[in-house]
Amino acid sequence: MPGALDGIRVIDFGHYIAGPLTGMLLADYGADVIKVDPPGGPRWKTPANATWNRGKRSILLDLKQKDDLATAQALVRNADVVVENFRPGVAKRLGIGPEEMLKANSRLVYCSIPGFASDDPRAGVPAWEGVIGAASTTFLLEPREDGVDEPVYSAIPTASTFGAFHAAVAIAMALNARERDGLGQHIETPLYDGMFATNAYRGISFHDPVEGPNFPYAAGSFGPTQYRGAWDGFYRCKDDRWLYFSGYTNLNWREFQEAAGIADWQPQTALDFDALDRDPEFLAETLKRAQALFMTRTAQEWEDLVAEAGSEAVVCRTSQEWMDHPQARESKMVIQVDDPTYGKMLQPGINVRLARTPGQVRTSAPAPDQHRDEILSRLASSQSSSPPPATEAALRSALQGVRVVDLCIELAGPTLGRTLAEFGADVIRVDNPTRKERNFTMVLHNDVNQGKRSIFLDLKTEEGKKVLWKFLERADVVIQSFRMGKLKGLGLGYDEIRKRNPNVIFASVNAYGHVGPWAQRPAHDPCAQSVTGMSLRFGGDGSPLLQASPTSDYGTGFMATYGVALALLHRRRTGEGQSLDSALAYTTMTMQSLFMQSYQGKVWDEPRGRHALGDGPLQRCYQAQDGWFFLGARKSDLPRIAAIDGLGGIQDLRGQPLTDALQERFRAKPVQVWVDLLNAAGAGAHSVVSDFAELMVDPWAVAHGLSLTREHEGIGLVTTCGPAFRLSRTPVRPGRQAQRPGSNAREILEEHGIGQDYQRLVDVGAVATKSVNDPSSDT
Repeated sequence: MPGALDGIRVIDFGHYIAGPLTGMLLADYGADVIKVDPPGGPRWKTPANATWNRGKRSILLDLKQKDDLATAQALVRNADVVVENFRPGVAKRLGIGPEEMLKANSRLVYCSIPGFASDDPRAGVPAWEGVIGAASTTFLLEPREDGVDEPVYSAIPTASTFGAFHAAVAIAMALNARERDGLGQHIETPLYDGMFATNAYRGISFHDPVEGPNFPYAAGSFGPTQYRGAWDGFYRCKDDRWLYFSGYTNLNWREFQEAAGIADWQPQTALDFDALDRDPEFLAETLKRAQALFMTRTAQEWEDLVAEAGSEAVVCRTSQEWMDHPQARESKMVIQVDDPTYGKMLQPGINVRLARTPGQVRTSAPAPDQHRDEILSRLASSQSSSPPPATEAALRSALQGVRVVDLCIELAGPTLGRTLAEFGADVIRVDNPTRKERNFTMVLHNDVNQGKRSIFLDLKTEEGKKVLWKFLERADVVIQSFRMGKLKGLGLGYDEIRKRNPNVIFASVNAYGHVGPWAQRPAHDPCAQSVTGMSLRFGGDGSPLLQASPTSDYGTGFMATYGVALALLHRRRTGEGQSLDSALAYTTMTMQSLFMQSYQGKVWDEPRGRHALGDGPLQRCYQAQDGWFFLGARKSDLPRIAAIDGLGGIQDLRGQPLTDALQERFRAKPVQVWVDLLNAAGAGAHSVVSDFAELMVDPWAVAHGLSLTREHEGIGLVTTCGPAFRLSRTPVRPGRQAQRPGSNAREILEEHGIGQDYQRLVDVGAVATKSVNDPSSDT
């Protein structure tokens, strides 16, 4: 079947994770991706290359050799997209930099994915995954027996994965812009900048506390949490396995109480959950009772019971277990590929699913240089002249003129809507005035609803539905994150909408995918992390541990954005709309693509546990005199490291492990001294930053829009994270601060020709001016 990127030619100079993963996301949707590696093949020999390089063609080129450089330059002149993740300035020195290549090919979309941005003071630092993790508060701090806080190294390559997510989104958006005005541009999606997006909820801070009965804001910012209350977290069960139970949602709470035999227990309503949060003694006592309750059944029995009640819980599984789970296999988030090196291999499937232009793995990963003759032959016969540019005037933003109706709730779906707004779409958020929100969700409103306009519609009223239909009939894109079938039950599913708006793009986000036995099960980010192996890997032999931020929520928001951008590109070419879906579990599979290969002889030996400090002596956290830093280096860097004062002879140890020797030496000097010395020697090093609030007040982050402090109506000054995408010609702009829910109703109705009905719609309850969450509400 056709792919959304059929006919798009990509030159992938990527290495390690971020670049190759970006190339994979393009190849999965039909792009012709040529993978350019140096002589000897990929710099990193890992089974994950079988995933990241699937669907590509391969050629080996030494860019320091004149003839090979000329070949690379010719490939770029004939390409639509270039992907590279060198340090800033390296591509230019090699002769394939963005300025030179865009002069040669004005339609080129050139994407750079550096560790640190080209104008970051740390641009020259070798930005290993752990270096970025240390700089961006990825490593949680846990107290040791001696009272010292120790960083917990996460094996999940969050920075590289989100760098690839950002790159794929930006490339698809730039191709949309090019489809309209014929011009390419330079994109930069630094890994460090992208980490602000993964931690956005931790970046929210309120400068002026506002208290209300249902909506208390606390001054300051949020830190990482492992559970949100007594009924939300990890529980050990009768069989000594762990369960993640998500009572935070209060979903079908009474049904769960009946099934569990605790119908008389508090809390019994959502308001009682808020009381739990405010009463520490009640919280502690409830937690003890909950822990005892979950010890009465096995983890699988609880998972089944909770699912039957319609609430949220999962057994904490290993990644190996999840690879064979019926939901993983039937939804094709795990697929089998016949790899020429590893044989029959299970690996992550396609992330976003598009109905008309579905992604697919067309071929297994190639052998190095497998397609040299074919690539050179085609290059010799190709024409490098660019087609004439399109006639539309140059754009201010990639999605200029695109209208979006946002029906999403929680975090992943609203992130999709916010990102579309940042790329220039006009996003109308339709809220339910009768939906009771937890304080946590209401606070997140200030992050995920930036750039949108808001209206309250009661869709249980016929008048409310009629108003919504006015929006849907004019929309280019409709996005929703309800459980499968819920909107269809209201007569607002994709099939119903496209009868009135045939070319609409309809994007859905859920937990486990839209096919398979778990398709209708509800879940939030912690469930997706726990069921796919992330939590057990991070927690190790102790209790499971969540990542420092809701990565699957934010990541799914970006992957759904990528799907919408692909669907818009297809519609610009054909006029056809389509439906698409993404899921939290799809995203956790992609985030773990470094490990998620199962084949004969596979050893699951990645770093795990609360005491993991790294992945070997040269990729590890070390304790210095006054704190911790991360060292990122290769074996070939050892002679230069050994030349540093205090590290002499480190490469010629006799008997003592290198890790122990380095740790012994590093305790002698402060963190910043070692960081400066190691970076000057060509290794990568960065202090371990543990407080995200520290990043939010960094002058560089503020100057570059990664940290935004603005006045919010009724709240005062609020600090939030800004977008990390950098596009040279159609720049992303942070949306205006999140509007008070429902405050744009009159102007939205006027735009749709029904402004004169505003007061009548309010009087009959179809349009609300306040919600049950508003402390001044009369409802």
